[in-house]
Amino acid sequence: MPSILASPWWVAQLATGAKSFRDNPILGSPRLNAMGLHTRRAALAHRLAWARRARLTRGLAPEDRSAFDRDGFVVIRDFLPPAMFTALRDAVLAERFKAREMRQGNTITRRIAIGPGFLRTVPAAKALLQHPRFRALCRYVGSFESEPLHYIQAILTDSAVPDPDPQTRLHADTFHPTLKAWFFLNDVEEEDGPFSYVPGSHRLSQERLAWERARSMTAQASSDFLSARGSLRIDESELAALGLPPAQRFPVPANTLVVADTCGFHARVAASRPSRRLELWSFSRRNPFVPWTGGDLLSIPGIAERRIGAMWQIRDYLQKWMGQPWQPRGNKFVLDD
Repeated sequence: MPSILASPWWVAQLATGAKSFRDNPILGSPRLNAMGLHTRRAALAHRLAWARRARLTRGLAPEDRSAFDRDGFVVIRDFLPPAMFTALRDAVLAERFKAREMRQGNTITRRIAIGPGFLRTVPAAKALLQHPRFRALCRYVGSFESEPLHYIQAILTDSAVPDPDPQTRLHADTFHPTLKAWFFLNDVEEEDGPFSYVPGSHRLSQERLAWERARSMTAQASSDFLSARGSLRIDESELAALGLPPAQRFPVPANTLVVADTCGFHARVAASRPSRRLELWSFSRRNPFVPWTGGDLLSIPGIAERRIGAMWQIRDYLQKWMGQPWQPRGNKFVLDD
């Protein structure tokens, strides 16, 4: 009976960004995916994303568009003028903020919502969030005229703990183009666990489609929980067969911006020492099957900057049924132990 009642919901998810092979028996059906269900959704989502991107080039630097179209990411060092960067970094480090945390293996991810209260305390953050080049890149890479969710994020890794961080294995976040951006507020060296990305893996080649089809037929029963939930993992040894190069690592100085489509294969490199990575982190993911670029009511000023707090509160209220990985940790300095 529960399956019958849930069937309309499972069917409706086909027209959304739903990705979990484990939680939706239609999306995870080996038989349907052998017939091409997963790959057809992926191919349509990618076609629509590139069509939207073609309409979102206003204000986009030609070199940024070229780099992204080729590689799936853009890296810009010395993004803000030194005085603006210093003002932003120092203000973030000087105050206590309401923090939430999630632990994965030996790594704690701490997030602070960039909302109205944060912007009153750290007005220097507007230098980045309102920067025309940053905004143009976010629109183009995300393929929507939408305001991303913005956080201050600290990645706190204890390399002495043997439990591995699952984010250190190469993976795609989902089957369709998705925006993530990192603006680094401190230097990230090789030993600190930098971001890595497989250049060109954002493009849906025939080899990638064949790989997606094969994985979709077994993902529902995968022992890898995150793959079963739709964030497919891939081994370095598989890349060559997909016509892809090895992952490129990004140890970078502070004041570097990285914007990427995380449908491409990426990972956080395993840190080889206790490390503290600090960044302004942005994320955007809309329904990939919407053909238009705008119409996002949640991006309206006055609503956009309050979304994170509202989402956390709703998840707190419903955590008995849907879980809540982001637990409140009180007021903290961003790099507190």
